[in-house]
Amino acid sequence: MAKKDAIVFKYFKRVFDDYQVLVSVNPIDFSGTELIIHPDDRVEITKLQYDEEIYDDLAEDEFQESSPLEFQLYMKKELFERKQ
Repeated sequence: MAKKDAIVFKYFKRVFDDYQVLVSVNPIDFSGTELIIHPDDRVEITKLQYDEEIYDDLAEDEFQESSPLEFQLYMKKELFERKQ
């Protein structure tokens, strides 16, 4: 993939009472990943296919835009722990 064709994902986050949810969305094809961070720091990863209304859905569910860094750190942590 050429540099000019790079996709810039959008990231969202919502903190609940005892867990948090981080979401990445590919704005081109609406594919993405959801991370659920449990109180014991366990990370649950789910690959999802969204539709064009994902941004409205996230706003309605009170998700806020967030940093890609936090999402990537949790993703790398989970993938690292799976290899152990």
